[in-house]
Amino acid sequence: MLAMWVKVRIKPGLRKRFLEAIEADALGSERDEPGCLRFHVLQDEKDENVYYFFEVYTDQAALDAHRTMPHYAVWRGAAETLDGPTEATRCKTVFPAARGYWVKR
Repeated sequence: MLAMWVKVRIKPGLRKRFLEAIEADALGSERDEPGCLRFHVLQDEKDENVYYFFEVYTDQAALDAHRTMPHYAVWRGAAETLDGPTEATRCKTVFPAARGYWVKR
């Protein structure tokens, strides 16, 4: 299992474009990618221009496959909405156990 936290800061005037692009990526990832077990988008409570993505993939190959998908291209196409680089942190899942991520929503 490969889990990731990704932090992004967006340009306030481009929020609508950002949200449309990340929604397409998140929904497409969970819907169309068997190796993507979670893709959640969260907004920081104190700074409305900061968002976090919580992503869980079965393995590195699933993450690599994610980056070839059309919905990922939509997200990458909205790069102008970001205010600085993304900050990704790779994690290992602890709880729930790996089998807990296989339960489809």
